[in-house]
Amino acid sequence: MAAMNSRMLLCLPLLLPACAQPLYLPPQRVARPVQVGSVSFNGIDLAALGQKIWRNECAGSTQGLVSWNAGEDFPSLGIGHFIWYPAGYSGPFDESFPKLVRYARSRGVQVPSYFNGAAPWASKAAFTADRSGLADAMRRWLAGHVQLQTEFIILRSRAALPRMMQASRNPQAIQARYNALAATTQGLYCLVDYVNFKGEGLKLTERYNGQGWGLLQVLEEMRGYPQGRAATAEFARAAAEVMRRRVANSPAARGEERWLAGWLNRCNTYK
Repeated sequence: MAAMNSRMLLCLPLLLPACAQPLYLPPQRVARPVQVGSVSFNGIDLAALGQKIWRNECAGSTQGLVSWNAGEDFPSLGIGHFIWYPAGYSGPFDESFPKLVRYARSRGVQVPSYFNGAAPWASKAAFTADRSGLADAMRRWLAGHVQLQTEFIILRSRAALPRMMQASRNPQAIQARYNALAATTQGLYCLVDYVNFKGEGLKLTERYNGQGWGLLQVLEEMRGYPQGRAATAEFARAAAEVMRRRVANSPAARGEERWLAGWLNRCNTYK
């Protein structure tokens, strides 16, 4: 795959944080080569990939395209549940929705003015009480631009690869395994969904006993250099192992074992 140009890389963020059936392309189905920015993907079905991400994050519903989860200080938008901070709020996570908006404009897509600036609701209560129809208007725009969001998610994942290589003791293995996965629709789904799910694994603050649980750690956990279906099966195994290790290392007070079964179910969709 060709390298992304520097201008594109500067506007792309990290991926952030639901189960669905595994996506499988029959052998006889051959997707046409697609161009995402300056990166060419051969045999990748963008429509199938976008629908898979949408099902995982929003249960495939239009309503889920604009939501405010309990216990969070910000709304999440789009098929990837991109974070959008209210005015005056600065959180620990990457604010990805404004970057999606910038990406859309860089592609020449007309973006509604209500996506400018900070999120229009100051709190979940304000969001829930809003009867202006603004959230529904946002949902309609997002539902009409699923492929754009899919491209954005792919490019974010690709932009993370050099940083993961730099952080790893074995950068050649990280690159080889990433590229093998990125060569198929299901493998690319593994890469982009896992980063949405548990992050890149680069933040030092996202560690228990010095061990992370992001995409970097899964790629490092993989055995050998499998290709095709063997690569996605090995990715699923490695992801499940990383999840078990996270729970084993987690503080007892957090009670993370209650989430393990659901996390393992999600990892199973990567096969």
